[in-house]
Amino acid sequence: MDYQATLSYLYDSVPMFQQVGSTAYKEGLENTIALDEHFEHPHLHFRSIHIGGTNGKGSCSHTLAAILQEAGYRVGLYTSPHLIDFRERIRINGQPIPEEYVIRFIEDNKNFFEPLYPSFFELTTAMAFRYFADEQIDVAIVEVGLGGRLDCTNIIRPDLSIITNISLDHTQFLGDTLEKIAREKAGIIKTEIPVVIGETTRETRPVFLQKAKEMRAPIYFAEENKRNDYPELECELKGLYQVRNTQTLLTALPLLQQAGYRLNEQAVRNGFAHVCELTGLMGRWQKLQNAPTLICDTGHNVGGITYIVEQLKQQRYRKLHMIIGMVSDKDVRGVLSLLPHNAEYYFTKASVKRALPEKRLAELATQIGLQGECYPDVPSAVRAAQEKSLPEDFIFVGGSSFIVADLLTNRNTLNLH
Repeated sequence: MDYQATLSYLYDSVPMFQQVGSTAYKEGLENTIALDEHFEHPHLHFRSIHIGGTNGKGSCSHTLAAILQEAGYRVGLYTSPHLIDFRERIRINGQPIPEEYVIRFIEDNKNFFEPLYPSFFELTTAMAFRYFADEQIDVAIVEVGLGGRLDCTNIIRPDLSIITNISLDHTQFLGDTLEKIAREKAGIIKTEIPVVIGETTRETRPVFLQKAKEMRAPIYFAEENKRNDYPELECELKGLYQVRNTQTLLTALPLLQQAGYRLNEQAVRNGFAHVCELTGLMGRWQKLQNAPTLICDTGHNVGGITYIVEQLKQQRYRKLHMIIGMVSDKDVRGVLSLLPHNAEYYFTKASVKRALPEKRLAELATQIGLQGECYPDVPSAVRAAQEKSLPEDFIFVGGSSFIVADLLTNRNTLNLH
């Protein structure tokens, strides 16, 4: 098998939530435990930090990895979804897992996998942990896939747990209220392991307090952190929502130091200032073009879009062009209701099965007064916006990670750098 054939096996033989949605979701940890035993419990061979939440967990994971790299650690980073290449999910010090390792991992273990019928995420998590152990990393930053309590990353015993925030997302699996979702996310709180909570609401705070009490876990709320250990901190990630993520991480860093991590001020400042270069992070308020400005962002639910809309209000432009696509299992009406009316819309769809057809998206948008045209794919929508824009205009591309993925995949043909 070559790399492409191996990816086809991964995508086609095991259900992939990123592509097909709910049919790929498996509740329970039976497969995870079986895989962990088969690979001889690799997560026991390195320290770890566990990061969950609805929004911001990817940015927090990458930034923390950058800080630890700059402090001299060999850092594994496991995140999802990927935007361009599967190997983005599994990195060591910013370098993606080699193609050869992915191929060999599947070839050597196919006979074990096939009777088990694991999900794509179960298989990928096992691969990440085995790779990290093989490469003798010092610490892994592990981002929760979905929820927390039953997520297959939840077999680790980390030095610290972080829960960024709670918003309504994946309600078909996690519950239809903030309280129910918080209960699932709080499942990563471990016995006597400190936990940092980035952002709370009156519904979620009691859930976290109760779970921490049950687990005898010290709990810290970033909203209450008044320390300013790093004045005038320069952050490469410019999204408005990164203010919350930064506060969350600044609450976590002293706890890591207490756990024995060597983190000097220069490492912290360099990590925040160069996170994309150090880790390969993409798609967070990422600028791809000037005159007209073109920004993309992977925010895809009410919580994430709220911050994006607020940031759009702070931009200066002659005209705003919004290229939007969503997947069908999100709160589409909730997101559309937040979007600005003073923009021209380009409704499109991503190249995944879960994508909401652009005409249906346009119908829903029209009902609340958003006006625009339909385009069958992201490149055609971007070209149309570029042709209609003057240098002083602003183009935003988002609504879904998959829209951003299609944009970044086609950036060269669209002359975006």
